[in-house]
Amino acid sequence: MRLLATVIVSSVCIKGSLGAFPRGEPKTAAAFDWNRVKYVYAFGDSYSFVQGTRGYPNFSFIGDAFHLPFTPQQLLTSEIIPRNTSSDGANWLEYLTGCFGGRPSACPRQLWNFAFAGADIDAALLPRHHSFTVPLVDQVNQWAAYASKVIPHPTHETLTTWWIGINDTGDTVNNATITDYNAFWELEMTSYFKAVQLAYDRGLKNHLFINVPPGERAPASINNPSKAALQRQHIELFNAVLANHTAAFAAKNKGAIVLSFDAHGWFNSVLDNPAVYGFTNVTGFCTCAEPTGFFWYNTGHPTQRVHQLLAEAIDAHLIRRA
Repeated sequence: MRLLATVIVSSVCIKGSLGAFPRGEPKTAAAFDWNRVKYVYAFGDSYSFVQGTRGYPNFSFIGDAFHLPFTPQQLLTSEIIPRNTSSDGANWLEYLTGCFGGRPSACPRQLWNFAFAGADIDAALLPRHHSFTVPLVDQVNQWAAYASKVIPHPTHETLTTWWIGINDTGDTVNNATITDYNAFWELEMTSYFKAVQLAYDRGLKNHLFINVPPGERAPASINNPSKAALQRQHIELFNAVLANHTAAFAAKNKGAIVLSFDAHGWFNSVLDNPAVYGFTNVTGFCTCAEPTGFFWYNTGHPTQRVHQLLAEAIDAHLIRRA
C-alpha cells in the first residue's frame, strides 16, 4: 500500500485524481523537520476535537459559539480530558503528539486544539449543527483573537493541522437548494482558505491538510445505495477542489510549508484490507467499551484503533519529510 501523502510548494494548480491529493515528488521552499516540532495546532470537526475542562461538553477543548472569548489564564489552565473524543478513546492528534490528558503545555508535543465537533466550514454557507457550534472560520477567528499572542508558535517548531469537510459533504446530500456543487465547493474553499490565510498571516507557517475520507462507507450510508452514491460524488468533488486550493495557497505563500495527507485513500485501503489491520467488521459498528475488531465506533465515527493506525501513518510520513 502506498499512502498518497505529499508536500506541495508549487506555482502549478494541481488537479490530481478525484478523491486524492496530487501525486509526484514534492518541491519545497524550505525544509520541514517533524522531529523539531513542539507545538501542534488543530482546526476541524469531531474527527479532531478533544475535550477540555473549559470546553463545551463532548464538543470542544475550549469555548463555544456563545463563549468564543477566553482569558489567557483560562486557555493555559484548560486540561485535556482523557478518552473523551468521538471514538470514546484517544484520537489521532493525541496519538500523534503524545498529549493524552492534562494541560497541553505539559505534553511532549503541545496539542492546542480548536476543533469543534459537528463543525462545517462556514455557517454562512451551511447551517450549524447546534446553536453553540463553532465552524472552522470561527475557530480560526477565535484563535487569532484570543490565543495567537498567548501560546507559542515558533516557525520551525509548529505544525498546524486542518481536517474539515466531513460534515459539509454529508450535510449537502439532501440539500435541494444546491444545484451546482462545483460552484458550491468553490465558495466553501474561499471561506476555508481565507481562514488558512489568516492563520498564516498571524504566524502559522507549516500546514498539514487532510482530505475527506469515504463517508459513504460508514454505517450511516453503506446500506443506502442511492445516498452512498451521492455522498461519494460529493466527497470526490470536494477533495478535488481542496487539492487545487491547497496548491494555490502554497503558490501564493512562498514562506509556507504545505503538506497533505490523503485520508480518503488511506481509509479505503484499510477498509479494503481489514484483516491486515486486525479488523473483522467494517460495515457495522459497536458503541461499546471495547469495540475489538470493529472499524466503526458508531454510525459515522471510527474507533480508537483506527485513530491510532491513522496517527502512525501520518507520523511515518512526517518523519520521512524530516
